[in-house]
Amino acid sequence: MARPTFPNIPWSSLPDRDDGPRVLGINPWITDFAAFNVWSRPAGLLACLDMLRNAGASVALLDCLDPTWAPAPELGLKWPKPGKYGTGHYHKEEIEPPAPLAFMDRRYSRYGLPRDRVVEALAALDPAPDAVMVTTIMTYWYPGALDILDICAELWPDTPRFLGGTYATLCGEHAAKHADAHLQQGPLENSANWANFCDLINFNQAQPTENSGLSLALDLYSDPAFSIILGSRGCPFACEYCASRALYPHFRQGTADAVMETVRSEHARGVRDFAFYDDALLVNPGRWLWPVLDEIAGAGPDIRLHTPNAMHVRHLTPEVCGRLKAAGLTTVRLGLETTDFDHRHDVKLTREQWEAGARNLLEAGFDLDDIGVYILFGLPGQDLGNVEQAVRHVRSFGFRPHLAHYTPIPGSPMFDAACAASPYPLADEPLFQNNSIWPCVPGGFNWEDARRWKSILHGE
Repeated sequence: MARPTFPNIPWSSLPDRDDGPRVLGINPWITDFAAFNVWSRPAGLLACLDMLRNAGASVALLDCLDPTWAPAPELGLKWPKPGKYGTGHYHKEEIEPPAPLAFMDRRYSRYGLPRDRVVEALAALDPAPDAVMVTTIMTYWYPGALDILDICAELWPDTPRFLGGTYATLCGEHAAKHADAHLQQGPLENSANWANFCDLINFNQAQPTENSGLSLALDLYSDPAFSIILGSRGCPFACEYCASRALYPHFRQGTADAVMETVRSEHARGVRDFAFYDDALLVNPGRWLWPVLDEIAGAGPDIRLHTPNAMHVRHLTPEVCGRLKAAGLTTVRLGLETTDFDHRHDVKLTREQWEAGARNLLEAGFDLDDIGVYILFGLPGQDLGNVEQAVRHVRSFGFRPHLAHYTPIPGSPMFDAACAASPYPLADEPLFQNNSIWPCVPGGFNWEDARRWKSILHGE
C-alpha cells in the first residue's frame, strides 16, 4: 500500500467494533544535535494503540519520524533516501537550541516531518479524536512532545491529552510541571493504568488481553520500509547504566505464534527488513525465538533480520550463531562495554566468553562487515584510556567499533553517580541528560576530542 496523499491520517478499527472512542497516537519530533533512523519505531505507543483497538476503540497514528505522506516538494514534504536496509537520515530543520543548551557549539535541529505540515494534517483530521496519546522515547527529547501537546490543546482544547513514554515515566516531576497533559507512567496494560485511562476517556472496558504490551499496531504505517519484532518486554538483568527495570519492572516473553503472525502480516505488505527490539533477545530462546527463527529460515532468503540492541555475547554459542545466520540475521550488534573484564558495569562477561562468542560468529559465516561492537563512552569516572584500549581490541578482531555515548538515565542504578560526576543539574533538567554534550566527561563535548575519537575508531 503506497503512502497516502497528504494530509490523510486514517482511523483504524476492528470490524463491527467502531463505536468506541477515537484515540490518536503521536510520536513527536526529535529535537537534538544529531539523529539517525536506526529502525526507529515507538513500540510502547504502538502497543497502547493495539490494545485500545482490540478493546473497541478506533485508533490513528501520526509518527513525526516517518515519511507518512507521498513526496510533495512544493509542500516541503521531502525525505532523504533510505539506506538499503531501511535506515537513514531524517528530514531536519535547524532551530534555536533550548536555553540550557545554548552553550553548545553544535547545530540543533528538529528532526522529522515539517512542523507546519503536521499542524495542517492534525487540523484536517476528521472526525476529531476523543483522546490524544503522545509518547517520549528519550528524556531529553521532551521539547518536541511539549510542542505537540500545545498544538493539540489549541486544536481540541476539551480533548484529554496523555503523555507517556520514557520522559513521563522517569522524569515525572518535571513532566507534571511542564506538560499540559495527564501523565501515563509505565505500561498501559498495568491494571491501575488501564483503569485510570479508561475512566478519563469514559471507556468502559475490561482488562487488556494476555498478549497486551507485546502486540503492536504496525499496520498503521501505510508504506513501511522496515518493521520491528518484539518478543519480550523488560529485561531480567540489572546493568548499572540501564533503566529498563524502571520502565518495565517485569520481564515478559510472548509466544512464537504471536510473533510469527506479525512477521507474516508485515511480510505480506512488502516488508523485508525486521529489527529485533528485545533487550534480552537470547534469554530463554526456546520460549519464542527458536521457533520463529526456524520458520523464517524455512520460508526463504528474502527476510533480513537486524539486532540494533546489543546481543549478550556470552550467549553466542555455535548453535545460537548458526540459527541466527540461517534465519537471515544481517546486522549484528554486540555489547562489549570495556575490555577491563574485572571492572564491568553490565552483565558479567569474561575475556574467554567474549573471544568465544566472536569466534563463533565468524565460524557461522557472518562477514566482518556485518558485525559492530558497542563500547561505552563517557561513564562517570571512566578512564578513557580503557575506552581507547577497547576500540583497538575490537579492531584487532576485524569488527567495527561504535562508541555508545553514555546517557544518564533517571531510575538507573548509576544515575546518582552520574549526578555527582556531572557539572550539570541532571536530576532537575532532562536536557542535560543528552549524551551529545558528554555530560559526565570532564570538560564536556569539544570538537577536537570528537575528531580524535573519530580517528581512533577508524584506526588512523
